[in-house]
Amino acid sequence: MRPLNLIIASVILATGLALAGWLAGQGLVKSRLGHRTVTVKGFSERVVTSDIGFMPIRFMTSGPDLESARGRLDTTEGAVFDFLKSAGFGADDYEVQNIRVEDRITSYNSQNLPSQSRFVLTEDVIVRSRNVKRLEGAGKRIGDLIRAGVVLTSDQYNSGPSFLFTNLNDLKPEMLTEATRRARKSAEQFARESGAQVGAIFTANQGLFTIGPALEIPGERWEKQVEKKVRVVTTITYFLTQ
Repeated sequence: MRPLNLIIASVILATGLALAGWLAGQGLVKSRLGHRTVTVKGFSERVVTSDIGFMPIRFMTSGPDLESARGRLDTTEGAVFDFLKSAGFGADDYEVQNIRVEDRITSYNSQNLPSQSRFVLTEDVIVRSRNVKRLEGAGKRIGDLIRAGVVLTSDQYNSGPSFLFTNLNDLKPEMLTEATRRARKSAEQFARESGAQVGAIFTANQGLFTIGPALEIPGERWEKQVEKKVRVVTTITYFLTQ
């Protein structure tokens, strides 16, 4: 009888453990099924004015010899500086960044080169200013340089002023608060339609701040606009309760 009793007791114990495991598993499944969430997005936008700008000016002169080409470059440089002064910029607002000298007689196919254009000198002047309206105005008057006899290069360098917004950190707290508030409103609307209530935040993704043009113009580079649009989109998952 003892072996039989031992077998019966073992069967009862095994059955009890299996039942307990099944009940625990059912409890876990029910808990997971009751874990309701909703994921929503909230955004915030601001139109801001750039706080700094820069404008490169690249011009060139030529001559039969280095001395004459350099003399013409000095004259042209003076015309550029006069233009910037008339536009309201001081000497601290601009600087000469580079001067390049090219002896075309050493270049390919130089046999057809006019002797008066042997040496070509190119100079870069960069203007930086936090007075973006003044810089924008100077960019619109760039034709005055041509009328003064300044030969501007035809490359991308002379594409006018560019503008940047650098005070993003000042906007972040307010914009994140607004984006989060809009996300919660979206979650509350969903909850009402599904007969639930919005609970605590389960997960949150701040998202990236982007800076682009205030006005989308096809083919125009966004950095050329003084006005910028700052935008952030947050993704938040909320618990839903009954």
